[in-house]
Amino acid sequence: MQVIFDRMFYGRIYVLIIAFVLDMLFGDPHFLPLHPVVLIGRFTGFLTKVFLERNIKSGQRSRKRERTAGIFLVIFVLLISVSIIALILYGAYRINVYLGIAVEGILCYRLISMKDLRDESMEVYRALIETDSEEDEALEPARKALSMIVGRDTKKLSREGIIRAAVETVSENTSDGVIAPIIYMALFGGVGAIFYKAVNTMDSMVGYKNEKYIFFGTAAAGLDDAANFIPSRLSALLMIAASFILKLDAKNAIKVFLRDRFKHSSPNSAQTESVCAGALNIRLGGGNYYFGEYVEKPYIGDDTRNVETTDIIKANRLLYVTGILGMLLCVGILAGIGFGVM
Repeated sequence: MQVIFDRMFYGRIYVLIIAFVLDMLFGDPHFLPLHPVVLIGRFTGFLTKVFLERNIKSGQRSRKRERTAGIFLVIFVLLISVSIIALILYGAYRINVYLGIAVEGILCYRLISMKDLRDESMEVYRALIETDSEEDEALEPARKALSMIVGRDTKKLSREGIIRAAVETVSENTSDGVIAPIIYMALFGGVGAIFYKAVNTMDSMVGYKNEKYIFFGTAAAGLDDAANFIPSRLSALLMIAASFILKLDAKNAIKVFLRDRFKHSSPNSAQTESVCAGALNIRLGGGNYYFGEYVEKPYIGDDTRNVETTDIIKANRLLYVTGILGMLLCVGILAGIGFGVM
């Protein structure tokens, strides 16, 4: 068994490279079988119905019961997700190390979302540049494209609100969708990556502080905050470095990061958002509607200038350079560890 684990560790650097390169080239093609995150989401949705929605319909709700049910949700989803992937990878490496690297590389590739994030945000950009109108009908294609990548309600967003939302989701998901998965891959391989994505998926589904999920989603939200604590901060530092490379306003990125990085209900989300806002010299954040309910949020950055559609392109450049830097850092550390062991 130790031989299998050694194979998995020493193959990790190749797994990272395969996963990252495949994502940059292909993103997530729709013709491939069901995405692992989709399967985790369906399982989470099923358990949510079992643990929560039946209680809501029966009127038997209590803080203690729902928090306990939320803990069981987290345990079951993580146990099933991690166990299945661990068994698949163990079997693949047991047969052949190259098969193991290939299987793990393809799995990890599907857990990085850099190209998809860029492509989907650029759909918003393309929809916006096709019209100069502020009329609801003219902005509807951009709102529809935006609704695919954000959790907020998009129906009432102005042109400026659409741009801000696109930039925000690119900057925030630079950590959640790229750097954090890469870090967990580097540390724990495909098993670590699937653990992280399961935590992230549960939080995105039930981690809301609204009437329905306020107690049930506590465990998922808390675990997501813990899982992202270090990756979000490392992502912010890498994004600052990226802003220097891209010759954006890196000094302002540092200033806004130090000042506004905690201006969010999550201890992690504003880390990269603040860097992006500073680097682009724009203001992000502010209140928005979620599930029909208005949620007040603080602003991040300074209202130095009006946002422009090209800010979506700039945010994506930051995304890519940050992702590449994160990848190089993790590969370099793994290579150093391997060299030291040898």
